[in-house]
Amino acid sequence: MATERRWDGTPPSERAHERAYSFPGELPNVTGARLAAEEFLRGLAREAPPSAPEYWDDILLVVTELAANAVQFAPGPFGLRMRRTFDGVHVTMHDTSTVVPEPRPFRPSSGGGGIGWHLVHTLCDQVSVVVVEDGKDIHAFLPW
Repeated sequence: MATERRWDGTPPSERAHERAYSFPGELPNVTGARLAAEEFLRGLAREAPPSAPEYWDDILLVVTELAANAVQFAPGPFGLRMRRTFDGVHVTMHDTSTVVPEPRPFRPSSGGGGIGWHLVHTLCDQVSVVVVEDGKDIHAFLPW
């Protein structure tokens, strides 16, 4: 495998493992985002298997939670971008809301909800939210 950088500065191994997906923002798109993430991870695993089996499931759970939050709290379409990094996977979820997510109390006795944002922060090495003109990007870095 070549190790020299390409003209755009992206190492060849990272360039080959980046995908972007767009969804209209409807409830079935949560499943669509998870399936898209599985497709990305299958391709990635052929070249570089995860260093621990649970990393696969952690990434799928984070994508599912972020997509569910986008559908529930941000009207309209959302986008998913996944990229291989040096030591993991960078997940970016873009939605149309400019509201920065905040943890909510988890109260299972009142019908659930409130655990997703906690899960994202627990499973990820790093999480950041960048508000942009047309919404926000949530960046999540996970081990692979």
